[in-house]
Amino acid sequence: MKIATTVFGRRRRVATATAVVCLFGALPPDAVAQEEEAQALAKSLSNPVADLVSLPMQFNWENGVGPNDAARFVMNFQPVVPFSLNEKWNLIGRWIMPYVAQPALAAGADPTSGLSDIIASAFFSPAQPSGVVWGIGPVFSLPTTTDPFLGSGKWSVGPTALVLKQSGPWTYGFLANHLWSVAGATNEDRADVNQTFLQPFVAYASPTGVTVALNSESSANWEAAEGEKWTVPINVMVNKITRLGPFPFQVGAGAGVYVASPDGGPEWKLRTQFVLILPRAR
Repeated sequence: MKIATTVFGRRRRVATATAVVCLFGALPPDAVAQEEEAQALAKSLSNPVADLVSLPMQFNWENGVGPNDAARFVMNFQPVVPFSLNEKWNLIGRWIMPYVAQPALAAGADPTSGLSDIIASAFFSPAQPSGVVWGIGPVFSLPTTTDPFLGSGKWSVGPTALVLKQSGPWTYGFLANHLWSVAGATNEDRADVNQTFLQPFVAYASPTGVTVALNSESSANWEAAEGEKWTVPINVMVNKITRLGPFPFQVGAGAGVYVASPDGGPEWKLRTQFVLILPRAR
């Protein structure tokens, strides 16, 4: 079984593969080598289309929601599974499966909880890009709830794209997608989906496997009224590579502030994150 953990050039791919093998306990590294390997793995986790099997679990507490400025809890399960199409191309499958528990969003309404819409993306990405890493493909929104406070009720599809650059310990890039509804609920109370997602990001991976990241997960609902379209959080996260038994594991925590949100939208949030990293069989 071979283990591959990045879509970068050969030298960096071998270094990161060595990091995963070492963290799985197959090699007895000295302190310097262990730090180098932890940094390489941390950098791979900063790349959304890295050739790396990971199981992130993200917990968000969004505050200032609804007429009573209450808290909304959002748990995102976000597995990433890469596939080798051939020697030149990878297909990176990414899922976001949210569970939401939120307060009443309007006077007289009730709190609600359950699954929200699942977002599935597929990025076609060069297996060995030179310099700039990129990926492009389709994105889908799958309606998994009929509750109008938790999901759109619509099947939606659109394009997604990513471009990033890694230089030394730094990773910086931009991910975007757009969704249009194509089928689903037809009653007049459910608006069509016409939504853009924008995620600029920058991250610094230290030699000890600590990553400090800054990003925005902005969205624009073009069907909303004027002044209610944009939700723009600015997030800061600190993550650390460690181990969960024999498996490499990343833990992290951070916070965000919303510089724009619709009426009743959140004002700030706290976030924790746990990422289990698995070996990939070839």
